[in-house]
Amino acid sequence: MGSLEDLRELNRLRVVDELRLRGSASRGEIAAATGLSRTTVTTLVADLQQRGLVIEIPGERHARGRPPLHLRLDALAGAALGVDFGHRHVRVAVADLSSTVLEERRVELDVDGSAAAALDVAAALSLELLARAGIDPARVVGAGMGLPGPLDARTARVGSAMILRGWAGLHAARELERRLGVPVSVDNDANLGALAETSLGAGRGMRDVIYVKVSSGIGAGLVAGGRLHHGATGIAGEIGHVRVREDGAVCRCGNRGCLETVASAPALLESLRPAYGSDLTVRGMLDLAVGGNLGAQRVIEDAGRAIGRAVADLCNSLNPEAVIVGGELSAAGAALVHGIRESVDRYAQPGAAEAVRVLAGRLGERAEVLGALTLVIGDTERLSSAGLAPLRDARAVPV
Repeated sequence: MGSLEDLRELNRLRVVDELRLRGSASRGEIAAATGLSRTTVTTLVADLQQRGLVIEIPGERHARGRPPLHLRLDALAGAALGVDFGHRHVRVAVADLSSTVLEERRVELDVDGSAAAALDVAAALSLELLARAGIDPARVVGAGMGLPGPLDARTARVGSAMILRGWAGLHAARELERRLGVPVSVDNDANLGALAETSLGAGRGMRDVIYVKVSSGIGAGLVAGGRLHHGATGIAGEIGHVRVREDGAVCRCGNRGCLETVASAPALLESLRPAYGSDLTVRGMLDLAVGGNLGAQRVIEDAGRAIGRAVADLCNSLNPEAVIVGGELSAAGAALVHGIRESVDRYAQPGAAEAVRVLAGRLGERAEVLGALTLVIGDTERLSSAGLAPLRDARAVPV
């Protein structure tokens, strides 16, 4: 009997996954896509409807008579939390199960120094946003969490005291779970940006992508064969700490001449402040670049060339369809993308360079928090086992 119930649950997951990917489908379409019989699909759908996860909607009318009934996941059957920690901020969003963001807020914060303080702020923000959206915390199926540093894939602990000095050795997901009372999944922020852009943004439908996040740090999320690639210990894509200058500045990781010391937002501000004032901010630098200021554009394009040199090596190894540029500095306009493109063309093998497109991300600095939400909403098994009643009082707000 246990084996039979396991098989039924597996088939429920197949139905949920098909609806998650398609958006809506008829029972016949689900049967054809999954290979299950129409009778089996009808039984499984009835069970999912009883759980409050699936609802019926009118399909498109093709002839006279009543329109066919289609099925979709009930967006209001539950909610998900996304938490994005940057080095200098925390951003939290709450979404329904259709990925519609209901509430979202960012606060400036020194995240690196104290994990406990940052986690407390994230938990308080989460409860505030749930209250604003009119959602009972008991209806939350889980939270996704992004961190701007390496995570040991074997232990799920933060792996570097140099990059996240107040987090080293911490089981960050467990700590946020304790504060929120819901399951928490954690990943590196660049990996979540890659997940968001390939699910919702510029890389939608692509299976081999390099996502480059350029902000106060620099990292890459690697998608190979449609899946995130973490590497043996979880540090695949840490290009910010590739040495690009033998005698360069000392990096926060402890090495000298890392890419971050040349091309991150703090490094670019240091280059521009002598000419534009000591109070120049990242937003001010981006405004200068978009407004046509040649000095700002030159510095950002040079940064793109430096990043592109490291990305070219990845292109030779991974042969991606696209390099997608995200993070704060992606708002600089064409300068950053052009710089990366120039170096990829110069340093990658011709076959790899010809195959790859270099694109600006569509999701901007929100990519990571949207990726954190996708980490939860895309977890088919979690959705199927949630067994939640619909959240009819949830209120969507403009995204």
